[in-house]
Amino acid sequence: MKKIEVIERISNGEDSYTQFKQQIISSKDLAKEFVAFSNAAGGIIIFGVNDDENIIGLEKIEIEKLGQLVGNVGQENVKPPVHPLIQNITIDGKRVVIVAIESGLTKPYKTSSGIYYTKSGADKKIMSDEELKRLFSEPKGLYADEEILPKTTINDLNQQLYYFYLEKKNINILKQLQKGVLNLENILENEMISRDKHLTLAGNLIFGINPQRFSPMFYVDCCYFDGNEIFVKKFISKKRMVGTFEKLYEDSMGFIKSHLRHRQVEKDFNSSGVLEIDERVFGELITNALIHRDYYINSSIKVFIFHNRVEIISPGKLTNSLTIENIKTGRSICRNPVLNSICEHILAYTGYGSGIQRVIDINPNVEFVNDKELEQFKCIIPRSTTDEI
Repeated sequence: MKKIEVIERISNGEDSYTQFKQQIISSKDLAKEFVAFSNAAGGIIIFGVNDDENIIGLEKIEIEKLGQLVGNVGQENVKPPVHPLIQNITIDGKRVVIVAIESGLTKPYKTSSGIYYTKSGADKKIMSDEELKRLFSEPKGLYADEEILPKTTINDLNQQLYYFYLEKKNINILKQLQKGVLNLENILENEMISRDKHLTLAGNLIFGINPQRFSPMFYVDCCYFDGNEIFVKKFISKKRMVGTFEKLYEDSMGFIKSHLRHRQVEKDFNSSGVLEIDERVFGELITNALIHRDYYINSSIKVFIFHNRVEIISPGKLTNSLTIENIKTGRSICRNPVLNSICEHILAYTGYGSGIQRVIDINPNVEFVNDKELEQFKCIIPRSTTDEI
């Protein structure tokens, strides 16, 4: 939010979309606020402002503590987890913190103690049985990748990129489109790339001119830690990968290949080295993460390199009845059908649900972790501690 917007929100007082907190509150009370906003239309909490609309401000140490608190509460004290965004703004020399909570896509939400809240005017209330029944019975007709992004238009589509895709998928459709026989908007809607003159999530992620403008949390975080634990004090290299699916894939693969060891396997010193871990493993797992992650969770895919292993972490646990055991045998349930169908033509992907099987065939030592509590699926690829491949 811009500073002038924040000042205006403060001057207008608290309402169903705005709450003031003079100081940091307990994790239990913060969870109630997150749940109430998530079950309603979303909103913001402005820390450093009292009930009389006076800007008190927060100290630096309070802001740091609040940042940690927001992340922990959203992940651990709200079910299913939420991922609020934090913004720090200075007004008249005083620092305030805006915590933004979106209207939830997987309602209803509850606190870790099992209580459902929603907004009632400027306050919150415990949801009635009738309200809960309505939320539970609302049809979930659309998949996450079919949801429209209301701030987008067809102009946010990279048409050249889309034409390259059509050239691979169906050259006849492309020719008719270029001749004016077919209408671009109709084709995009038929493929669920757009709907009601807006891009869908899938359309933005695959063909968007600037995908992270409208889907800011859907990127790939890459980091090479100087050690074997995430809490080490040094990193060797890190980079945030942004862009379309194809770019996320290529850049993530490039990060991995540039930081793993290449070893000589032929006698000739001038021969090309071989990557210490078969790169096909990473190709399958990164593709799997991009297509099958849970897009209802506002979090990035993680590619973490340690001295003894590589981890690829996807937001969201395995969907429905899937387990580690049955995905190893090739069972799959499509979480994002639009992404699934389009990526057959832009990535090295078949859509047959056989990627995990291929990974195991190439490297049986890969470990899979379905973390239901943290809502993530983790792939762990061990690195050799010797110079042998």
